[in-house]
Amino acid sequence: MSDTENLQLFEDQPIRTAWSDNDEEWYFSIVDVVSVLTEQATPRSASNYWAKLKQRLKEEGAGELLTNCQQLKLKAADGKRRLTDVANTEQLLRIIQSIPSKKAEPFKLWLAQVGRDRIEETLDPELIANRLVTTYERAGYTQESLLLSGVLHMQTV
Repeated sequence: MSDTENLQLFEDQPIRTAWSDNDEEWYFSIVDVVSVLTEQATPRSASNYWAKLKQRLKEEGAGELLTNCQQLKLKAADGKRRLTDVANTEQLLRIIQSIPSKKAEPFKLWLAQVGRDRIEETLDPELIANRLVTTYERAGYTQESLLLSGVLHMQTV
């Protein structure tokens, strides 16, 4: 598993992701997705929701889905890397089906867009730099601070 981690934004909410060189696919933090879809107030409440959902899925016979989910060390809000349940796109879509949420369909469309964007980035690496700058600007950084930090060294302002 590669250490390539990214934060993807869905409606300005962060979703932690990790790229697997071996599998050549993205893995998404299930707790982050649950938090967004169920509008949980805290990471702890999202984690509790996921624990209950896992239990329900096992009882319903979806044990194979849960068995195939992995855990990866992803950076938590406190900056420490902790084991986190992750799912690939196919697994995540199956989990989303089990969560009653008005955001489920927009999230599925977002997930498809994220995949498409990453494919395009492999064909044109300049797109990675553009996405990075956009993400930093959404977080409140100015172009001047990005130049000073070296984020914009690959492109002109």
